[in-house]
Amino acid sequence: MKEKEVIDVIEFKNIYKSFKEKHVLEDISFTINDGEFVCIIGPSGCGKTTALKMVNKLIRPTKGTILVNGKDISQENEIDLRRNIGYVIQQTGLFPHMTVRENIELIPKLKNKKDKHLIDKVKNVLNMVGLDPDEYMDKYPEQMSGGQQQRVGVARAFASEPDIILMDEPFSALDPITRSQLQDELLTLQANVQKTIVFVTHDMAEAIKLADRICIMSDGKIQQYDTPEQILKHPANDFVLNFVGKKRIWDSPELIKAHDIMIEEPIVCRHSLKCIKALNIMFNFRVDSLMVIDKDRHFMGVINAAQAALEENKSKRVSDVMNQNCVTVSSLESIVDVLNIAKEKDMYTIPVVDDGILSGLITKSTLVTTLSKKYDESEGE
Repeated sequence: MKEKEVIDVIEFKNIYKSFKEKHVLEDISFTINDGEFVCIIGPSGCGKTTALKMVNKLIRPTKGTILVNGKDISQENEIDLRRNIGYVIQQTGLFPHMTVRENIELIPKLKNKKDKHLIDKVKNVLNMVGLDPDEYMDKYPEQMSGGQQQRVGVARAFASEPDIILMDEPFSALDPITRSQLQDELLTLQANVQKTIVFVTHDMAEAIKLADRICIMSDGKIQQYDTPEQILKHPANDFVLNFVGKKRIWDSPELIKAHDIMIEEPIVCRHSLKCIKALNIMFNFRVDSLMVIDKDRHFMGVINAAQAALEENKSKRVSDVMNQNCVTVSSLESIVDVLNIAKEKDMYTIPVVDDGILSGLITKSTLVTTLSKKYDESEGE
């Protein structure tokens, strides 16, 4: 299958921003790809909202270049630019004297006053965010809850069908249950429409849940820009480690993969080996089983000490007595999947196999060691 071409939709090139004597951004450079969901996060005053507002020219850089779809936005008309970029803020930004329908229609009307299908677009985006058009189109913002207003704000951002949507802490003022619901709905929405979304947050759990990549900022500089998995497993420096939290990975155990916890070089034997030889290998390495492979390291089965010892004909080959119906996992399966499989099958020695090749081995010991880290780190904090 041909891989999708990666296209840079937003690019920051050596961006600086100062307000009088205060340096807010210092030499910021990063790119955001087409259809990517990027969260910008950091402590208050780190420059994350400033960076976001530069994309639609609400704030202009002191120095440097920002490209949107390959064009230097300093040369673009700011009104035209903003009409093609959706924008959602914390307090919804809905016009209180306008109905839901009028709020959503505003930008599409500015782009195309004679759009005959506008009412259908309004209904579609309201349905997209879980609001019944017949019930909400003619309501005013004050007649709705905060969560409902925020849904309208999201719907309005999508109504003009922009390629890029900027979201500045849109859910931070909501209660935890409503916030979680809106996060889930946004993930579903993004899976369907694949917009390029830049989302500012101060909540690491929210960033991990939503983002394809996370940009962690501090004192106007990027500390790390990577996937949630890489940031949790390989923080770039002490600031990132402390900001994320040492045990944060346990809030997202699905990011801990089999390859993170497996024994990379398990004790193996060839399928053509005699059982007595296999037994000697187990004795020498003090293990109770061997992973059986061929000359190309294809996984073939497992032979344990009991099988080898009970076999009367010790000259028999391992391939004649090994267990071929083994439970295996791939290196990309999460620790959650591994634990579920181990519990279901009551088996805690699990080969890790990728495309037929033995990659490693998970044992009860590796699982216990990994899980114990959760409690060790909790006590340490």
